Formats: sequence, C-alpha cells, structure tokens
Amino acid sequence: MIRLGMLTPSSNTVLEPQTAAMLADLPGVTAHFARLRVVAIDLGEGSRAQFTPGPMLAAAELLADARVHAICWNGTSGAWLGLEQDRAICEAITQGTGLPALTATTALLAALEGFGARRIGLVTPYLGSVQAAITARWAERGLDCVAERHLEDPGNFSFAEHTEAVVAGMVREVAAARPEAIVIHCTNFRGAGVAAALEAETGIPVLDSIAVSLWGALRAAGAETAGLARWGRLFALPR
Repeated sequence: MIRLGMLTPSSNTVLEPQTAAMLADLPGVTAHFARLRVVAIDLGEGSRAQFTPGPMLAAAELLADARVHAICWNGTSGAWLGLEQDRAICEAITQGTGLPALTATTALLAALEGFGARRIGLVTPYLGSVQAAITARWAERGLDCVAERHLEDPGNFSFAEHTEAVVAGMVREVAAARPEAIVIHCTNFRGAGVAAALEAETGIPVLDSIAVSLWGALRAAGAETAGLARWGRLFALPR
C-alpha cells in the first residue's frame, strides 16, 4: 500500500474528489489530506502570509502520523512567490518528518522538463497581477509564456465554480499559439477531467495542477504512474 500525504488549501473543493477519482484507477494507492487556511489569492502581505512554512510543517507532521510515503503541498503559491519559497517548505517538511516533499510547482517544473517544453501556455482563474508574477518567475527559469488566459478571480473558493467547459475554452484559445505545453495552474480549477481530451484535440501536452501534483507525489513515493495514463500524457513519462 502506498499512502500519499496532501497539504490542501482550506477553501479548495476540487482537489480531493478529483484526486480520489483518479486514484480509483490505481489500486493500492490512497491519498490523505490535511487543510491549511487559504482564502484569497493576490500579491498582498495577507495572502503571502498564508503560505509560510510553519503551519505547513505542523500539518505535515500530522500527516506523517498516517505513515504516508511522501508529502505534497498541493498549492501553486510558489509559481508567483518564487521557487525559493517552495524549496523552504519542502526542506522544512523533510527535516521535520524524514519524508520526501514536493509542491504543485516543483512537480510542474519536473513535468515541463520531462516534456522538454520551454514555450508554455498558461491558463488560470487568477488576477492579472498574479498571472504577471507567474510569467515573470517563469522567465527567470528560461520558460517563455507565449499565450495566457486568466479570469481575474480573487478566489480561492470561487475558483471551483468555473466549469470544465470554461477551462477547456481557455485551453483552446491558448493552444492557438502552439506552445510546447499548456499549463492549467491551480489546484481548485476543473482541468484534470478534460486534460486528456484536450491533448487529443490539440496535440499539445496539457498539464493540470491536480494531475501534476499527483504524478509528482507518486514518483516521490516510488510508485508507478502508467496506470493513470488515461488522465493524460504526463503519466506515461519515463522516470
């Protein structure tokens, strides 16, 4: 049995049921969730304070009691706050629990590397200011955002109210720029269920944050991912 520990934004209602639906295809793997208070996504100090390592470490230590094999911060804050923030979180969790740790953003970067993708399309529900911060952080890492769509939604609970059809429409618009990969970067957004169909339609890898986080957590725990291949090309990537 492989157990995955997931640190979850408190107002997120998409991540848990979507992860459970995907893991139904992978007998012997379960996901276990701990919540952290996250209620708004912007560039203000109040929002930034939601993502400090202290509360995440406390929640991770409780997940460790369930003898999970890896712990994932299943939030995308590192995309706009900077990879250093996520690395600090991962280091604190590993030092405190002895377990491998990752985040939605560190998993995304590994997935993009796996596809050899540098020209990226970005789809989110976020504010324009947050979107601009993400693309600036990507540029620092040599990733070129060639097309983007966002919804100017301050979230976080409201992100889940946008339908799969809305997400799919945004992906199709971004696909017109022919990026090497399209990223749906938000773990409270309904992208995982449509990613594989959009890949077949556009011929472009579509990397949804929920799927990417699950993929990364499985790899960190030493589990195989190919059993989830129907959810997208990501899960067929070789180690």
